[in-house]
This record gives sequence, structure tokens and C-alpha cells, in this order.
Amino acid sequence: METAIWIIIAVGAGIIGYVAAMAISKKNAKSAAGIIIEDARREADIIKEKNTLKAKEEEMKILADAERTAAQKVQKAQASEARARQKEQQLSQQQNDLARRKKDLDSLKTNLDAKEQNVNNRAEQVEQLRRQAQEELERVSGLSVDEAREKLVESLKDEAKTAAAGYINDIMDDAKLTASKEAKRIVIQSIQRVATETAVENSVTVFHIDNDEIKGRIIGREGRNIRALEAATGIEIIVDDTPEAIVLSGFDPVRREIARLALHQLVVDGRIHPARIEEVVAKVKKQVEEEIIETGKRTAIDLGIHGLHPELIRMVGKMKYRSSYGQNLLQHSRETANLCAVMASELGLNPKKARRAGLLHDIGKVPDDEPELPHALFGMKLAEKFKEKPEICNAIGAHHDEVEQTSLLAPIVQVCDAISGARPGARREIVEAYIKRLNDLEQIALSYPGVLKTYAIQAGRELRVIVGADKISDEETDKLSSEIARKIQDEMTYPGQVKITVIRETRAVAFAK
Repeated sequence: METAIWIIIAVGAGIIGYVAAMAISKKNAKSAAGIIIEDARREADIIKEKNTLKAKEEEMKILADAERTAAQKVQKAQASEARARQKEQQLSQQQNDLARRKKDLDSLKTNLDAKEQNVNNRAEQVEQLRRQAQEELERVSGLSVDEAREKLVESLKDEAKTAAAGYINDIMDDAKLTASKEAKRIVIQSIQRVATETAVENSVTVFHIDNDEIKGRIIGREGRNIRALEAATGIEIIVDDTPEAIVLSGFDPVRREIARLALHQLVVDGRIHPARIEEVVAKVKKQVEEEIIETGKRTAIDLGIHGLHPELIRMVGKMKYRSSYGQNLLQHSRETANLCAVMASELGLNPKKARRAGLLHDIGKVPDDEPELPHALFGMKLAEKFKEKPEICNAIGAHHDEVEQTSLLAPIVQVCDAISGARPGARREIVEAYIKRLNDLEQIALSYPGVLKTYAIQAGRELRVIVGADKISDEETDKLSSEIARKIQDEMTYPGQVKITVIRETRAVAFAK
């Protein structure tokens, strides 16, 4: 019992202790909770203050942006307002200008109306005066208006006829002058069309001997004489089986002439050996050079040409030993010079200059060395070198169209050079070219319809054309001959002129049985 009581007391004491402990624990918990709550409140206040500050900053930022945007809009509005005021001022000024112009136009219209009225009044007065004058004229002249008009027309006709006659005379005089100039130009151009091809020169000379025994003496022992002669003259000496002839070959005509003369003297003298050959060749060279200069001087004197450079005189003399198609170059140059003088006189130009240019036009064919330029250009360079006048130099260089013609002397020299070389018998013609020219003449005529046969006769200077009587009438034969002549002029180059004869005949054949 007692134990139970002590147990109960112990249990009670434990319960009381537990309750006391729970009370103390609850009090401590309340105290801790208060502390926590107080800390939370402080933190909440701090967070609230921070958020409040942040909200104020955002608010201030938004207000600043709003104020800036508002200021920009205000500025734009002010600028728009200023432009509107400016446009309004411009419109106002334009309205004022329009009003002023309208006022001026109204004033001008009023003045024009007044002037028009004045003009109308004056026109009426003039018409009235004209009627009065017409009536007075009719009364004084005794003629009606129609009669006076007819007389006036007749008078004007007579006056017009007189004026027309004067104009016709003036036109005829001018036409004559123009026709004369045109005819001269046509003549020059027509003669230019007969220009021949560039000349070629002979490159061999045949030396004739009395008998073939002399050939051995010319050759000499082991050929020493002929070698010495070739070395001294610069000419190749061909001794072959040709009877009584020795061929001298070389492109320099003066050297060939020296070799021919030296060979002639050696054969006549009979003494043929190297020393004698050198002596004779030196002597002949001097003689030929003197003869060249003398020939040049004599040619210049004969043609009345003065003041030529000595070197040009020597070149003129060298022309004596040059030929083109068998035509001697010096004779060709003299003939060209005379033709140039005649033509220059006809055209009213200086004949002395023309004669000088004609003589010198081929000096490029006789150079001392072998130039690379064509002979016309080389001749022009030589003339310039020896101080000839520019028109002379141009005439020399342009006579084969290598340079542009700058004066009338150039076409004259070109024409006269062609005339001298193209006249019948002046130069030899290659057989093939001659036959081709005849065939071309016949083929040109055969190309026309109605032509049956053609014959080139008189060395190509006349063309006979036979046509069918049933295909071409008498009137058409004249036209055919003119057309053939024109086509030959346009397509061919030929010496002199070609006569075209068209033959049309009708034959009636009958047989008596």
C-alpha cells in the first residue's frame, strides 16, 4: 500500500514535473517566437523600404522618359507649326501676286480693247480713203479696177521677163566658168586612169664580138682575166656557147655600161691582162662619170631648169643608162617634164615648177645604193635632202600615190608620167598581159545580151562588136556602144584609147533555080 502510495506520489511528482517542464518550455517557445516574429517584421520593413525606393526610382525614370518624349513631341509640333506658318505666308504671298497679276491683266485687256477699237476705227478710215482714192483713180484714168489690174499684170510680166533674162545670163556665165573648171578636173582624173604598172629594168647587156677566139683571150689563163674584169667592174661576165656574144649581167646599169666600154677598149687594143684591165676600167669609170654629169647639165639646160643641186644633176645623167619596159628613163623624164609644162600652162599654173617636178619624178630609180623604200618615196627624200621646194618634193613622192597629194603639181606629174609611159610604142608589153587584155575586151562585150561575136583588132585599140539584127534595134546600138565603152573604162587599164564599133546588119538571101 505504502509502496503504491509512493508509486502514486512518484507518478504525481513526475506528472507535476512534466507539467512544469512543459510550462517552462512553452514560455521559452513563446519568447523565441516573438524574437523570430520581430526579426521577420524588421526584415519585412527593410524589404518594404527597398521596394519602395525601387518603385520610386522606376517612377522617376518613367516620368523622365515621359517628359523627354513629351518634349520631343512638343518640338516636332512646333516645327510643324513653323512650316505651316511658312507655307501659309507663301500662299498668302502667291495670292497677293495672283491678285496683282489679275489686276494687271484686266488693265492690259482694257488697253487692248481700246487699241482694238482704235485699230478698227482706223481700218474703217483707211478703207474709206482707199475707196475714195480708187474712185478718184478711176475718174482720172478712165479705167475700171479690172482693166487697171490687167495692165498691172502685163507690166509685171514684162518686168519679170527682163529680170529673168538677166538672171539667165548671169547663170550662163557662172555655168561656163564652172564647166571650165569641172572639165579641167575631169580631164585630169580621166588621164590618171591610164597609169601603167611599176616599171621593171633590164639587168643584162649583150656585148658582140667578131669571132669566138676573143672569148679565150677575155677568159685568160685559168680565168684570171675574166676574174679581174668582174672584180674591177662588179658585173658578172657570162661566156657561153652563144656565138659571137658575151653577156654582161648586173642590176646597176652604169656598171654594165662601164664593163661594156672597158671590154670594147680591151678587145680593140688587144692587150688583155689584169693590170691592163684595171687601168682601162679606171679610165672608163672616169669617162662615164664625166659623161653622166655632162648629160645631166645638158638636159637641165635644154629644159630651162636652173639651180639644180650637182648631185641631182648627176642622177639625171645616170637616167641615160636606165630603161623601163624598153623605154629609156632619161627620154621618159624629158618627155614627162615637157608634158607637165604644157598641162600646167593650160591650167594656169607655173610651167617651170611643173617641168622641174616632171624631170625629177623618177630620180629614185637611179640611187647609188639599194634603198628599201619605193622609188617615188626615195626620190622625195632625195629632193628634200637637196633643198627642193615642198610642192616639188610632194609631186615626186605622190606620183604613184605613196603619199597624199598636197598641190596641183602632184596630179599633173602623175598624169604626164602615165601619158609618157602609156602612149603606143613607148614601152614593151608582156605577151601574156597583151593577150589577156584582148580577151578581157572581148569578154566584156560578150557579156551584153544580143551580142553574137566580138573581135579585138589593131593591137587592142579597136573592138568590133557584131549584134543580132533580130535582137537589137538601130537605136539600141548607140546605147550598147556607150555602155561597153563605160564598162571598159571602169574595169580595165589600157594605153591610149579603145574604139568600140557596133555592127548590125540585115541580110536577105534568095536562090535562083
